[in-house]
Amino acid sequence: MTVLAFAPPKKLPDGWQFTEVQNLLSECASSLSNGDASSWEIGKTDAGDPQLYLLGPAPDHDCILCVSRLGGIYVLEDGNGKILFEHRNLTLLGQQVRIAICRSKMMITAKAAIIWATLRQTIEEKIEPMLAEPLELATHFAPQLAAFA
Repeated sequence: MTVLAFAPPKKLPDGWQFTEVQNLLSECASSLSNGDASSWEIGKTDAGDPQLYLLGPAPDHDCILCVSRLGGIYVLEDGNGKILFEHRNLTLLGQQVRIAICRSKMMITAKAAIIWATLRQTIEEKIEPMLAEPLELATHFAPQLAAFA
């Protein structure tokens, strides 16, 4: 049985309140428990505003989502820095965190399907015709061999 610690550290950095961190981590709990995310970290922006990072699986531990509190507004960003949601209500932000995690899973699946379709199309259009007519293939690459056929 794997046990993951979801409790925030005893002393939070300036800016975050215990209830805010608990609310955000409860929305991320399913992705932490099933391995889509490995951990979370707390940090600050260059201006000193609090941030919470959801980190991806090992070995890279890339940032999946970032939640910042700028004054009284919560800002949700994806791992690339694109702003996904802004609002003053932490509950609405928590719902958007859950949606963003599901959306990232769907994007991976969509990219895999596109790669598979492209690979299949390439094989059907480019490689199969060459294998179907080896004599014609030989005349394209080595016209001198066509005389021997």
